[in-house]
Amino acid sequence: MGITKLADLIRFHAPDAISHKEISDFTGKVIALDTSIVVNQFRAATPTLSPLTGLFFRTLTFLEHDIKPVFVFDGKPPEEKTAAAPGDAEALCAQLVREGTADAVASEDMDTLPFGANILIRQLNAKRDSEVVEYSLPKLLEKLQISQEEFVDLCILLGCDYCDKITGLGPKKALTLIQKHRTIENVVLHINRQTHPVPHFWKYKEARKIFLDAPQTVDPKLIWTEPDEEALVGFLCHVKYVKVERVRRRMERFRQTRESKREERERDKAAGRSRQTRMEDFFRVTRKREQRKPERPPCKTLTSRLLSLYRRFKPTDDKLIGFCLNSSVHNNAIH
Repeated sequence: MGITKLADLIRFHAPDAISHKEISDFTGKVIALDTSIVVNQFRAATPTLSPLTGLFFRTLTFLEHDIKPVFVFDGKPPEEKTAAAPGDAEALCAQLVREGTADAVASEDMDTLPFGANILIRQLNAKRDSEVVEYSLPKLLEKLQISQEEFVDLCILLGCDYCDKITGLGPKKALTLIQKHRTIENVVLHINRQTHPVPHFWKYKEARKIFLDAPQTVDPKLIWTEPDEEALVGFLCHVKYVKVERVRRRMERFRQTRESKREERERDKAAGRSRQTRMEDFFRVTRKREQRKPERPPCKTLTSRLLSLYRRFKPTDDKLIGFCLNSSVHNNAIH
């Protein structure tokens, strides 16, 4: 489930914390991925195929762009878990970023931010025209003028996976209360219990501890080697029944694409060129709206022109009849 309406709150109250990028902007970066979310995406998109097939193709796309993926798997879920969502993968992903082992976390769950990940990436997939959304935690905290601890309390008020929430408390109200009172304990003292009842045996302290004091994992030593094509063919084709030609063809394209991109980067480096900053890096590019052409006013009919002249000059009946006859003869001559 993640954090209820946190993305909406950020878009409205801290839009500067969001940037829109492309997959090529993450070249040379180490990205920690919540594997369970990636697998569930493939299960939903292609239920008849093994999600490992989609994972194979997406991983090669990352490697083509010189992105080093770190796949993090769930451990034992905490007892406070109240919804079917990932266990502690987000916590480990956030730890990898905080310690400098990874540059960012790629996940669709917003609770990576209260776990302390400085950079969260959403919509990082293999589609060429896909727009990647990046969230900056430091910019978010600065814009909201709250600390990480206060941000965790805000996320608990919004609604998280580890405890219930106060009924009737929306994002705007929750943010206002945290900015004013700073802690959940103080918020509870200043809200109307009739309109915003507090859950019985509310485990907000346990949820807070999960976010702020998540179990630390020994810093892993990450080593990347060349893909073992024969092992991939043996597993995907003989165990998961993917067509051999499909795997071989994708591996060949991977080698060609990666080599081409490496040569391009080497040429740019030798020429002293770097990726130029584009206007899209500062402003989100949207489809240009079609400008509607102003409609031409409808041509006045002969009758409307006559009535206009009549109101203007107020001729006598004889003059009006004569004018009508002359106009009628003139129009017939033209047509």
